[in-house]
Amino acid sequence: MTTTALGSTTLLLPTPDGGLVEHTLGERSPAFDATYDGPPRTRSVFAAGHVVADPLADPADLGTERALDWDATLAFRHHLWGLGLGVAEAMDTAQRGGGLDWALAKQLIRRSGTEAASVGGRIACGALTDQLEAGRTWPVQTLVEAYLEQVAWIADSGATPVLMASRHLAASASGPDDYLAVYDAVLDQVDGPVFLHWLGEAFDPLLRGYWGSADLDAASEVFLDLCRRHAGTVTGVKISLLDEQREVDLRRRLPAEVLMHTGDDFNYVPLIAGDGAEGTDHSHALLGVFDAVAAPARAALARLDAGDVDGFAALLEPTVPLARHLFAAPTSAYKTGVVFLAWLNGHQDHFRMLGGAEVQRSVGHLAQVLVLADLGGALADPELAAHRARTFLRVAGVDA
Repeated sequence: MTTTALGSTTLLLPTPDGGLVEHTLGERSPAFDATYDGPPRTRSVFAAGHVVADPLADPADLGTERALDWDATLAFRHHLWGLGLGVAEAMDTAQRGGGLDWALAKQLIRRSGTEAASVGGRIACGALTDQLEAGRTWPVQTLVEAYLEQVAWIADSGATPVLMASRHLAASASGPDDYLAVYDAVLDQVDGPVFLHWLGEAFDPLLRGYWGSADLDAASEVFLDLCRRHAGTVTGVKISLLDEQREVDLRRRLPAEVLMHTGDDFNYVPLIAGDGAEGTDHSHALLGVFDAVAAPARAALARLDAGDVDGFAALLEPTVPLARHLFAAPTSAYKTGVVFLAWLNGHQDHFRMLGGAEVQRSVGHLAQVLVLADLGGALADPELAAHRARTFLRVAGVDA
């Protein structure tokens, strides 16, 4: 992206106490000018992609293909593939369950699958049970059939299915046996490979007690038992519990052929770097924050491929304060900051989201996104970002 001559990169930004503080944006990071001849060699890495809403869509269009700006949505996926990253599609970052229902997810999966095939890009897509009515319980067989319907659609679209944690199953299960009955039946009937996803309650409070227990030690045993029994079908797992030590413990107990993909948007640097001899005990990645920091993340991964663990950390550690801010409680609102940053970086022409989710974070929170993205080397064009941030703040009543 070329620098746009839009004026000063010094802004007056709101502070939590109601004041204003001056901040001058730094220079564009060299990470945005790097090129790569393929994906990272030493880690399997997916960035969970956001979707771009059509800003002129009517609220009645929610759930239909008219709700999305398809050109911008798919262009962002090509941006990720161009960096050599895989795309995790139709998952939480894409507002799955928060504006992206199964009817719209089907179209997104099919279109993204076609685009991935056109460039040889990796793609994994979320399979849920969200074609079922919410607010009631469902029998095991119905839940199995719902998962299988979505898995079949994803596989037919040329993508790897990710069995996501189901709100319907969480509401219907009476204990671990019901979870195992559903997952065993699904995994027995698919050819693989598939990913398993454990999304913690910080991301979705309706998933509290997943795997049949609010005790994470007990839940971990159920999860590990499932992975061991289906190691020939499950190629990887994504753990989103925001608990670094628990992830380390789980990955050490997984079957060798099942790869741990971290979903920990707080502790991804040490988890990906690894803590064994030469980083041999490490996590791979399937991260929502890599939507926001894709360029510095890819540059860091290139250092890791070269065996430079310190260089990897030096490039990626500065993005952690941004990640922790984006995913601050309520964690489920992180998509708002991700989309705001995508707008600042020129990946879309507006800051609107499915279902009006752009209002889920305060003006002050989003102003801090700008600052931390700057300090983390995650602004592709500081002048464009300053111009857009100034426009946003003026609409909010702040003369920046």
